[in-house]
Amino acid sequence: MSKVILVTGASSGLGQAIAQHLAARGHHVFGTSRSPKGDVGAVRMLALDVTDDASVVRAVAEVIATAGRLDVLINNAGVGICGAVEDTSLDEVRWQMETNFFGPVRTIAAVLPHMRAQGGGRIITVSSLAGLIGMPFQAFYSASKFALEGLNEGLRLELSGSGIDATTINPGDFKTGFTAARVFARRALNGTHDLQLKRTVGIYERDERNGADPQLVAQLAARLVEERRIGVRYSVGRIDQRLAVLIKRVIPAMLFERVIRGIYAIR
Repeated sequence: MSKVILVTGASSGLGQAIAQHLAARGHHVFGTSRSPKGDVGAVRMLALDVTDDASVVRAVAEVIATAGRLDVLINNAGVGICGAVEDTSLDEVRWQMETNFFGPVRTIAAVLPHMRAQGGGRIITVSSLAGLIGMPFQAFYSASKFALEGLNEGLRLELSGSGIDATTINPGDFKTGFTAARVFARRALNGTHDLQLKRTVGIYERDERNGADPQLVAQLAARLVEERRIGVRYSVGRIDQRLAVLIKRVIPAMLFERVIRGIYAIR
């Protein structure tokens, strides 16, 4: 059955792949970006800035006015700040959290009254494997994604019996524009840890260039849209990165930390 779906951050990367794949499967898809340049194929593009309350409310209202309902929200819009904790300003941390955490909070708050009124719905939030494993020099990115994991777990319990459910998708490294668009804190490249940061970020960028195909995330999103029941979270991507999450659960924390230090050449 065709569903009405809103995908935030759909102008590029994983969000674009998700929106286009869902539209190709016959769903009525609305994608968003801060400055849309027109519809993309069957994906109707709307203006939406997840850091702006009024913008979120307007976009959700436009979906309801156009389609009469909203079956699925896919929270995908996100940014990443790169830099050591001590070299990142509070303003930069707030920028990170406003988009990655408070953005989904805004969209969820905007869609829930409509989903409750229609007796059901589904919320899918794109988190990250970095929301399950803290990443050096991307600690605030990890913090924003860890926050989404806690939000999702609590939200699922609150929605019990409502006909609305929620889950997260946890991608590893994928071949997207994220590498070229990486944002560094202003003091990061000349800060306390500049040499170590450059060494570690070089490993990140190598892994991203060799990352998995974004279509894997799009296919998973379609399965979560179309299945009758969904679980708490779903990891997707390279098998070694997905296995790291499982390993973290079963070995001592200090030992796992040594593994991460080795992978990212932390000296």
